[in-house]
Amino acid sequence: MKLTGLKSTENAHDDSIWAVTWIPETENRPALLLTGSLDETVRLWKPEGGDLIPANDPITGHCLGVVSVAAHPSGAIAASASLDSFVRVFDVDSNATVATLEAPPSEVWGMQFHPKGTILAVAGGGSGSIKLWDTSTWQLIDTLTVPRPEVPRPGDKNGSGKFVLSVAWSPDGRRLACGAMDGTIAIFDVAYAKFLHHLEGHFMPVRSLMYSPFEPRVLFSACDDTNVHMYDAEGKTLLGSMSGHENFVLSVDASPDGAAIVTCSSDRTVRLWDLKMRASVQTMKTHTDQVWGVAFRPLGGTALRTVLLASVSDDKSISLYDYS
Repeated sequence: MKLTGLKSTENAHDDSIWAVTWIPETENRPALLLTGSLDETVRLWKPEGGDLIPANDPITGHCLGVVSVAAHPSGAIAASASLDSFVRVFDVDSNATVATLEAPPSEVWGMQFHPKGTILAVAGGGSGSIKLWDTSTWQLIDTLTVPRPEVPRPGDKNGSGKFVLSVAWSPDGRRLACGAMDGTIAIFDVAYAKFLHHLEGHFMPVRSLMYSPFEPRVLFSACDDTNVHMYDAEGKTLLGSMSGHENFVLSVDASPDGAAIVTCSSDRTVRLWDLKMRASVQTMKTHTDQVWGVAFRPLGGTALRTVLLASVSDDKSISLYDYS
């Protein structure tokens, strides 16, 4: 397995790019890349060869930086979350606003749609909760409160452990994982709105979570402690800890073939990890500043013969890679 660097798009935004995801293809168009920036805009990009072609003008609507983006599995709608405490849900093709979801100030961080598209889960920051929104009515249907760990966490004197940064759905949609500022990861049974247990091992902010696409029990975490963890999320077992980054690990994504994961870091690198070896096998240095997000293009359709990876950075650029 390897990554081959394609072309980087410089000055893709006017400020740091903190968020990236792929919007699945539809009958009328190919998959698109969605990015969000501290310049308060989101942008859509169409990959052509090794290049990214802007699919639209910058999309406005937020009054503070965009910290998270999410794509509905249908490819028809997407969402962007900002430090202005709003989530804007919009039609991908027309940019028409579908819904505007409001939370208390600075209470919107990572978010992800349910695998079937029925629910949008949003990490609630200092509220110590995950908010669940019904995507047919855009009504708030539940708030999952993250309990504090039984054993106090180092450095958690001010309750920072209640600050929720990241969320991830299991492939079957039965479980929801969330990562907190103090390093704990909480697992919920969504149908019963029930907290199940914590996953231990980290002691610093868990910035990103990703379930394996082929093993519903396996969860990957990216943490400020420079480590990437691999858990059996059902059995509460730490299966492995992978190290190699020299600074905060800010995002993790799993390859479509299930053989690898990719991470990015404040150390300005993107790393490819072989899951059988549980080791880093390649380091890409295409960015000149910390790298906030990585995302694999989803498989599907005759046009998607190549597995593409995108990364975004404080250097305002987007880098594309071929994964093989």
